[in-house]
Amino acid sequence: MQYWLFKSEPNTWSWEDQKAKGKKGEEWDGVRNYQARNFMRDMKKGDLGFFYHSVKEKRIVGIVEVIKEAHPDSTTDDERWECVDVKAVMDIPEPVSLDDIKGEEKLAEMVLVNNSRLSVQPVTKAEWKYVCKMGKLKSPPL
Repeated sequence: MQYWLFKSEPNTWSWEDQKAKGKKGEEWDGVRNYQARNFMRDMKKGDLGFFYHSVKEKRIVGIVEVIKEAHPDSTTDDERWECVDVKAVMDIPEPVSLDDIKGEEKLAEMVLVNNSRLSVQPVTKAEWKYVCKMGKLKSPPL
């Protein structure tokens, strides 16, 4: 099991949009960064990720699960770009802001802190557990 963080502008694709897709989920399409694409290539079915609202909100609001491994991105004919499919798993009871994350010494090495522009990024198991605790998840999925 690996852990990830998926960033989206809420006015483009929000947590509510993701939840509305239900069990069938949705492609995490439109990523045009090689490093982010490569991270998606590393994902396995069942991996979990934080859903992060970027731009104005800058906070983790939910948890998603990878339900389909890397495949061609349907929004382009360019073979270089791939994506995974994800489905919503649960809300974060108390969304965790970027400022809160930056304020935690235990999260100082988190990719989000050091490369906040990367739209898809890995999260360590220790970071996952700590952020889930910050978000008041009583039984976080592991």
